[in-house]
Amino acid sequence: MTGEIIIAPSILAADFSRLGEEISAIDAAGADWIHCDVMDGHFVPNISFGADVIKAIRPQTEKIFDVHLMIAPTDPYLEAFAQAGADIITVHAEAGPHLDRSLQAIRALGKKAGVSLCPATPESAIAYALDHVDLVLVMTVNPGFGGQSFLEPQLEKIERIKTMIGDRPIRLEVDGGITPDNAAVVAAAGADVLVAGSAVFRGKGVADYGANIQAIRLAAERGRIPKRQDNAAQRMRVSDGGRSGRPA
Repeated sequence: MTGEIIIAPSILAADFSRLGEEISAIDAAGADWIHCDVMDGHFVPNISFGADVIKAIRPQTEKIFDVHLMIAPTDPYLEAFAQAGADIITVHAEAGPHLDRSLQAIRALGKKAGVSLCPATPESAIAYALDHVDLVLVMTVNPGFGGQSFLEPQLEKIERIKTMIGDRPIRLEVDGGITPDNAAVVAAAGADVLVAGSAVFRGKGVADYGANIQAIRLAAERGRIPKRQDNAAQRMRVSDGGRSGRPA
């Protein structure tokens, strides 16, 4: 399945001293989902926040809360995050021995279930879980810290997972180093949900955040244009001096 492009700003890059205001700002700026990176200092080398923070910020927006659990174990905490207001709960395939059980537990709580893969984990790890997921999240940096550079070899993994998904109603999300410069190739590889932290929270306030979100969205949408169509549009712009559309 390929859906409309979804931009999910990661609040890990927000100003935590005024987190509520930051949530309201990205909501007004056009964010589709709110991405919440939960880290435990064990599964990944950083600590961020837990269910209580998500519960506290939940009233700031009605947008979907996309909660990415970078913790191990996950199962004992699923109910807490569901009750805190998560709409999607994503667990790592590497975080426990019984992925299928974790995914079914999330769905039993009435939430959409996601599975995430670290860069070194092959897509084969989720082959037998796809019928129990609503979202696959491909990490394009090593999880734990924001502001890292995009790992280009992950593009091939995104393409292979897109093929594995086939016509299943599963969102394909990418998280790590997303900017307007690489959003096109990520979307072209098959992703339809783009998580961005530093690239969204540049500047200050709704106007800056809105411009950042729009730049990523437009780049991703351009990446979806078939090459043949894109080349035809390019030739048309050249032939009429650019009068038929914006410059390439």
